[in-house]
Amino acid sequence: MKSLIIKRSVVVAGHKTSVSLEDAFWKGLKEIAGERDMTLSELIGTIDSEREYGNLSSDLRLFVLDFYRTHFLTSRRGATDRIKGLKAPGPCELDGWRKHVTDRLRIATTTAQRADASCA
Repeated sequence: MKSLIIKRSVVVAGHKTSVSLEDAFWKGLKEIAGERDMTLSELIGTIDSEREYGNLSSDLRLFVLDFYRTHFLTSRRGATDRIKGLKAPGPCELDGWRKHVTDRLRIATTTAQRADASCA
């Protein structure tokens, strides 16, 4: 069975590195970079410089997920606001979600490290 994850080479802050991403996340990164008038390398470099946990590939996935989720919630809540007069989600709601995802990533990373250590 063919893997859905593709290893790609990118230049981040002048250094060549590789990331392993599914095609949908790669396309998402390209779309976001285009929307922000950035090169893909610039966008990945920005994400890399701001990450706190996990590896770059995981952080890129979370970034794309967060971007589209925020976009979806904002547009959906905007429509709901017009219909029902409800308030759009504030930054605290979105920050809470980001913290939840970051915490889950930290837990998954720790669990993987423990599994690797037990195999050694």
